[in-house]
Amino acid sequence: MEPARIELLSRAGCTLCTRLAGRLTELAGELGFGLVVTDVDDEAAAGRPALRAEYGDRLPVVLLDDVEHSYWDLDEPRLRADLAARRGPDQPG
Repeated sequence: MEPARIELLSRAGCTLCTRLAGRLTELAGELGFGLVVTDVDDEAAAGRPALRAEYGDRLPVVLLDDVEHSYWDLDEPRLRADLAARRGPDQPG
């Protein structure tokens, strides 16, 4: 099974985004998921405004495998549980 993919939607100057990116980086090392940080304003400037239109008023937003998982703060117990469930009972991690 592929590792889980976490995408953090953020923007420059967002202190909550910066804090959450740091915690997700730590958790990625511990739990083995892939982490991508996407600046919604950069995406919009590049001609892809959909993320900013959808999520721009709720940043930071955490997506787990492209599905919204949490916003404004990390629900770490839920994230750990969802990652464990995704791996299944026979998978380490």
